[in-house]
Amino acid sequence: MDLPKQIADAYRRIGSHIRETYCETSLFYSQKCGANVHLKLENLQHTGSFKVRGALNKILSLDKESLERGVITASTGNHGAAVAFAASLVGAKAKVFVSTSASMSKTNAIRRLGAAVKEFGEDPIDAENYARAYAAERNSAYVPPYNDIDVVAGQGTVGLELDRQLEQIDAVFVALGGGGLISGVGGYLRSVNPNVEIIGCSPENSKVMIQSLEMGELHGDLPSLPTLSDGTAGGIEDHSITFDLCRKYVDRCVTVSEDEIARSLVEFMDTHHMQIEGAAAVAVAAFEKEAERFRGRNVVLIICGANIGTKTLRRILNSEC
Repeated sequence: MDLPKQIADAYRRIGSHIRETYCETSLFYSQKCGANVHLKLENLQHTGSFKVRGALNKILSLDKESLERGVITASTGNHGAAVAFAASLVGAKAKVFVSTSASMSKTNAIRRLGAAVKEFGEDPIDAENYARAYAAERNSAYVPPYNDIDVVAGQGTVGLELDRQLEQIDAVFVALGGGGLISGVGGYLRSVNPNVEIIGCSPENSKVMIQSLEMGELHGDLPSLPTLSDGTAGGIEDHSITFDLCRKYVDRCVTVSEDEIARSLVEFMDTHHMQIEGAAAVAVAAFEKEAERFRGRNVVLIICGANIGTKTLRRILNSEC
């Protein structure tokens, strides 16, 4: 597998359909933490999340006959919206399976983008397993949220852009759920800078990949608790390619509490005047927790998404103010 080449190919395929998001220096976090902190603003990407990159690369790689049969996926919200967006670009129908725990604001966004939404199971992994079987029975294309090399390569274009935008990157903090984003970003950046440190960031309430890495094998059905970081929550598909990629490219992992996520989310919005979601705040909170290790170094925080429901946001603001 030549992942850096596949990422470069993905960028040529999707580049005209995505935004090259800003990589903005954060004066606030640089001064607060003593590092040179840069924010990769995927919260400003189409559909409000990096997920559109992987979905586009996968769907644009499908042949005409596959597209005519329609595409199927499962999602906690952001990937579903990305698949709906990508399908609409090529005129294909999309059906998205979500767990009953999925954010209503995110499922409503999927519907607005033209996809059909179906609920199945309480955990996202239940919806994933059902959706994959549903697609196989109907000979429809399944677009995985992370367990697919085309999806990983699409997410890796975030790393390709970072390499163009910054002269020196010492460390990157990335929210870690199924591992698609961190595998792609780590795979590309490590190819151009072997010394870059890739840090996976998860909520303490749902850290299935981190626990699996600690145990040395994938245990995708480990239990999770509810978390503000719904975009990284839940189990991981059996035999996911991202497990070995994470073992190869992730240097260390950090977990954060729900209180830390909430505080970082409010702090970011208050100081940078942009909306972010829980998964993005996980990366910020993890960096703040580890900041002393990175004083004087060039650090990137991937702000992976903006999609947070108003009820959730109101609850966080009320509790933190």
